[in-house]
Amino acid sequence: GSRRGGVMTQASVLKVTANGTTTSPVKRGAWVMNRIIGRPPPPAPPSVPAVEPDIRGATTIREQLAKHRTQESCNACHRLIDPAGFALENFDVMGGWRTRYRASGGDPVKGIGHNGNFFHFGLGPDVDASGELPDGRSFQDVRELKRLLVSDREQLARNLVRQMVVYATGAPVGFADRAAIEEI
Repeated sequence: GSRRGGVMTQASVLKVTANGTTTSPVKRGAWVMNRIIGRPPPPAPPSVPAVEPDIRGATTIREQLAKHRTQESCNACHRLIDPAGFALENFDVMGGWRTRYRASGGDPVKGIGHNGNFFHFGLGPDVDASGELPDGRSFQDVRELKRLLVSDREQLARNLVRQMVVYATGAPVGFADRAAIEEI
């Protein structure tokens, strides 16, 4: 019943799939697609800027990406990437659990940190970790996403074998390796 468990929710993975000071559903979703599912997203076209469409009025990353996806060239990839990333939004930059984003202003939070120093910040909007996979299956949180992903055990196993072969050999999996990977 834990929100933790598995590779996706390890603090190390959550940290390297963040942008340093903010979380990134795009980086996290692409990581899940590549490392867990084994279906890496296509690279962004060189002419497409990062979240550059008119995002005025958007207050959350979900709203910003929704506006970004209004461009069909952006939506083609983001409809694949974003859902898994949104499922991980309850985890902050360091992998800690949160139910609300931090924001300038908002409901004030004050306290004393582990280092003995005072801190204060504001709480912003609630985190929405729901989403819909490209095949139409929806989820409300990371637990439900994991249940949906594990339903394709063969794909997960195939990708795990591919990842382990790359780790063991230091070389990418090639065409000649496919039969051995399928056998394993």
